[in-house]
Amino acid sequence: MMRWHRHVLGWLLLLLATLAAAAEPKKIFHTAFSAPETSLDPAKIVDLYSRNITPHIFEALYTYDHLARPAKIKPLLADGLPEVSADFKVWTVKVKRGVYFADDPAFKGLPGGRREVVAQDFVYALKRILDPANKSPVVGGTLAVGFVGAQALRDETIRDKKPFDYNREIAGLKALDSHTVRFTLDTPRPRLLETLATSDLYGAVAREVVEFYGDTIDAHPVGTGPYRLKQWRRGSMIVLERNPDFRETYYDAEPAPDDAEGQAILARMKGKRIPIVDEVQVSIIAESQPRWLAFLNGQIDALATNANAVPSDFTAQAMPNGKLAPNLAKRGIQGKRSVNSDGAFTWFNMEHPVVGGYTPEKVALRRAISLSYDVQREIALFFKGAAIPAQSPVLPHTTGYDPEFKSEMSDYSPARAKALLDLYGYVDRDGDGWRDLPDGQPLILEFNTQPEQRFRLLDELWKKSLDAVGIRLVFRIGTFQENLKSARAGKLMMWQLISSSAQPDGQGSLARFYGPESGSQNMPRFKLEAFDRLYERMQQIPDGPERDALFIEAKRLATAYMPSKQRVHRMDVDLLQPWVVGYRRPPFWLEWWHMIDIDDSRRPAH
Repeated sequence: MMRWHRHVLGWLLLLLATLAAAAEPKKIFHTAFSAPETSLDPAKIVDLYSRNITPHIFEALYTYDHLARPAKIKPLLADGLPEVSADFKVWTVKVKRGVYFADDPAFKGLPGGRREVVAQDFVYALKRILDPANKSPVVGGTLAVGFVGAQALRDETIRDKKPFDYNREIAGLKALDSHTVRFTLDTPRPRLLETLATSDLYGAVAREVVEFYGDTIDAHPVGTGPYRLKQWRRGSMIVLERNPDFRETYYDAEPAPDDAEGQAILARMKGKRIPIVDEVQVSIIAESQPRWLAFLNGQIDALATNANAVPSDFTAQAMPNGKLAPNLAKRGIQGKRSVNSDGAFTWFNMEHPVVGGYTPEKVALRRAISLSYDVQREIALFFKGAAIPAQSPVLPHTTGYDPEFKSEMSDYSPARAKALLDLYGYVDRDGDGWRDLPDGQPLILEFNTQPEQRFRLLDELWKKSLDAVGIRLVFRIGTFQENLKSARAGKLMMWQLISSSAQPDGQGSLARFYGPESGSQNMPRFKLEAFDRLYERMQQIPDGPERDALFIEAKRLATAYMPSKQRVHRMDVDLLQPWVVGYRRPPFWLEWWHMIDIDDSRRPAH
């Protein structure tokens, strides 16, 4: 009898605990992006906005310690660090056991309706990038890693016009057993661990899910991460909810002993179960003013990180002279300004008959355009002082970046621009006030832009700069998605973007000029044999003096040929409401929503 009473008591206690948990209000984090996502399929995205969503759903073998500075890589779905051959060509990784994909109809019929992650899921994820049918924008970077047999299988598939054979084994991507994966490379890759920590891109993907959803897979992301997709109104709203199948994980990190900020966050957050926030709601608010007002009104919890920091036209209001505005400080709003590991640049299509090419007159045209543009004016008017001039494509806080390095990239000299144009035959031949091409045809630059208000000032700066040297400029307006699609297809003449680093190694930013990445990271479609050989050598050797010298040579080639005008590195301002707890800006990775807390007691009463 006593045993029966204890049994009933146990059930009652469990029921009360369940009811108490259900009674607790959801912790919801509200944020916003300035541009819409393009897809939720990691194999098909390269834009920053989509890639802020997917790493919260998919997980890679490795990740970054959230508080460690400098960056420190640690296992995520891997069971320990990899076993690496002496020549850095063979990397063997044990996959953690007992990790399951989120529950999904694709797994119905399996025992328990759950599917454990296995080594083959990482192989399959990479094969999807290689499959020509997916038109992956990151295929160039994946092939550049040099997985043995990957290029050959892709080339054969294209040549024979046949479906990609997912069952065919690739020597460089092999599941040795159910929980061991081996990566074999054709050349040494001393920094492959950074690649394997690229959040969702190298994460586990279940083949059953892809085959179950077919052409609609981008709307059905199923991973192992702390969140799953709850709602998606394309270009408007994305809602993630806590993944109920997420393994038992608790907040922990290793900030340096003398890192006061990191230690303070750890003291407050350590031991909390991940994810701490129950739901993340992402609104797409393209115009900066309504996004700013939504934050001031408490409708957005944070304007933070590269995808949604304080709009540049409001940084002076948020943090005048680098200090949090008194009216915001009185409200308990948290603020911080930092130099981003990113770069804003304007690129030229190197295959376009007007601005492309490698002959002296084409190089002179691009360098003249660069010299005509006043970066300091852009910093003052557009960024309100919250940026520094860029001297090269290499980004701050990465290897290869040197704050003392100076190049022509940041020079402003209309006189030199005019002299170059005159010297190479870009003169006004018909007396209409505008320069013509050396063959007498009109010189007209077509600059793609977006309809949002914030781009109008940049457009005006470019127009005035080129007017001053006699070059006619016209704008082609399209949405971000339209421009991105056209850019990948090589159909744009000029466009401007912001790129951010995804790992500590600065070579990632140089991929924008690596020939095999044309149409992917390399939107300018720059193809220079000398640069490609230099880039490949940099991949193969450890960090040291030789590699440092190659960084300098890469910067010089990028400046000399000017496939893109590197303009600025932004100084972003992050603002967070008083009720957001535990935030720290990640320098390279994109997943952090699961590492913050919401203290609703600090929200104002309505």
